[in-house]
Amino acid sequence: MKALLVRGIAVFLFATGICDANETQLKNPSAATMETIVVTAGRVKEQKKDIVTNVTVIDELEIKLSSAGNVGDLLAQKGIGAVRKYPGNLTTIGIRGFRTDSHGNDLKGHVLILLNGRRAGTGNVAKIMTKNVQQIEIIRGPASVQYGSAAMGGVVNVITRQGKGKLSVFGQGILGSFRHEEISAGLAGEYKGIDFSGSVTTESENDYTTANGTKYHNTGLDSRKNISLNLGYEFFPNNRIGFLYHGLEVDKAGSPGYLSQNDLDDYTDKSNYSYDMVLDGQTTSALFLWKLRYFAGKDKDEWFDPTGSNPDGWDDGIPSEQKTDSQGVQAQVSMDFGNALITTGFDWVDYDVQASWNPQKTSYENPAGFILGKLKLLEERLILSAGLRYDTYEVKVIEPAGKTAEDSNFTPNIGLAYLLTDHLKFRAGYCEAFVMPGADQMAADYSVWGTNYVGNPNLSPEKSKTYEGGIDFFYRSLSSAITYFHTDFEDKIESVTRGNGDKSWDNVGKARISGFEGNLSFDIGDYFGWSFEIKPYAGFTYLTQFEDRVTNKDLLETSDLNASYGVSLSNFNGFSTRLNFTYIGEKTITDYESGWPYQDIKVQGFTVADLTMTKVLFSTQKKGGLTLDAGINNLFNEKYEYVKGYPMPGRNFYLGLKYNF
Repeated sequence: MKALLVRGIAVFLFATGICDANETQLKNPSAATMETIVVTAGRVKEQKKDIVTNVTVIDELEIKLSSAGNVGDLLAQKGIGAVRKYPGNLTTIGIRGFRTDSHGNDLKGHVLILLNGRRAGTGNVAKIMTKNVQQIEIIRGPASVQYGSAAMGGVVNVITRQGKGKLSVFGQGILGSFRHEEISAGLAGEYKGIDFSGSVTTESENDYTTANGTKYHNTGLDSRKNISLNLGYEFFPNNRIGFLYHGLEVDKAGSPGYLSQNDLDDYTDKSNYSYDMVLDGQTTSALFLWKLRYFAGKDKDEWFDPTGSNPDGWDDGIPSEQKTDSQGVQAQVSMDFGNALITTGFDWVDYDVQASWNPQKTSYENPAGFILGKLKLLEERLILSAGLRYDTYEVKVIEPAGKTAEDSNFTPNIGLAYLLTDHLKFRAGYCEAFVMPGADQMAADYSVWGTNYVGNPNLSPEKSKTYEGGIDFFYRSLSSAITYFHTDFEDKIESVTRGNGDKSWDNVGKARISGFEGNLSFDIGDYFGWSFEIKPYAGFTYLTQFEDRVTNKDLLETSDLNASYGVSLSNFNGFSTRLNFTYIGEKTITDYESGWPYQDIKVQGFTVADLTMTKVLFSTQKKGGLTLDAGINNLFNEKYEYVKGYPMPGRNFYLGLKYNF
């Protein structure tokens, strides 16, 4: 790690030394200070200093300076937590030892992905692109009181851009290694109360080569298309009706299997579509604030195994698929009395799930009520926060009609923060979280290949209890935070075999996870009053304990240390650059690649470096501006893999031009 860091800084200093003078358009609109506005922690706009939990903000500048085209790659670069990334547009993300669910819906995940404050309907973070994203807010730790099931390890809220100011358009083209081709266009602005922001992207890529020079066949994709829209009308001051749309379609993404058993023609198609109708408003005095939302979406994955590639004849050529139709409602009202804020509301979601390997179509319905409260005392230096949520849920078999099951869950949290000075904040909290059983786990009744699957209607939700405490320090250009957390996890739902040979599910697993997480950044340019930003930064999560309390062994697929560090420069005569290092620590995994009997083995950690640069070639008031983008991913050609048997690309490059008007 130290050697890589020294080499990286040398490259960075060389890059910054060759730039020439010009005007830049990349500035930091939301530097992470205590005045930063966040919306995820309390479901309303709040200053970061009033938050009693650990919240990380990835702002617009960081997104622009990243080479990541999707949220999965962006979170991996930030070192948020454990990553599992496969060829074929599939990435899951972990926080504090928990992770998102990879396929289909988000019901069985333990980290929740939100899109503009509501459930995204997927745990595959590679399905959300970054072109029209304004900000990403990450709650590290439980948030089930605010958002319900699956928000156990944390919440990632992806917030799309809302048009402001003068109308602007952009067009962008990018070429890169492995014949990567990308074209994007977008429009943003506001006019007479109407605001609009949107982007369209289409891209393709051939198979990639690993760091040791091996061609990894069937890792490319024919096309990936994304559209993101955020349209609104302010019909009265601070009262807006909005329409949001998100669409992703991936055609023929390679599904190569392990490199050691490289499959040449299996592939996947993936899609994720959703739309929202939102009403935001408040009284003229801002005493009452409200939000009403309806959303609906469809998430689908298909896996194609051409018959010709399976000479044993077991495959009939029909693709496997899983699809989820979802819809939901959010309704909330807030009362802001200045030193007291109360938010109460109602959530409802409905998921219909069908998979080709399961002859049953299942439904999951979840209405819930919640109340969140915050009180400021001692001249607003002491902040008390508490919340309650009550969820009921019903699962049933729709086709063929049959079994049903239902249950409920009550979830509390409480926290406090104390501002010792305007720059130093202490915080502590206790949170509970839960993951509700799936419809198949509670109501299954089918057979596959001679095995009967029978649901268990007596399943309880998976539950966790988390205690945490932390310190935040912000002073001028310095920003830092450190948090200690301890989580007890119980009633994990696992597959079991009954005495008669039937497969079912029971609450049998439990674990204990504790550790530290922290971050530090310092804008040297701002400290000395320079006109540009130069900012070294670092962030980490270190698990001191991650024990499976049934086996008394370390949890599988869990690294003790994840970190991200580097240095960025922006607004230096039209030049901006970032050198980022991501470290993933060693972990114990089950080695499925080597075949039966499967063995648990330890794999070593790795560090990956990425260098990105942007240079404004020209910028005028009347003719717009032209920007050159360039980057090198895996700068030092590291041999690495997030999942054993699936090595990632070797050193690769991209170069692009973006015209803004």
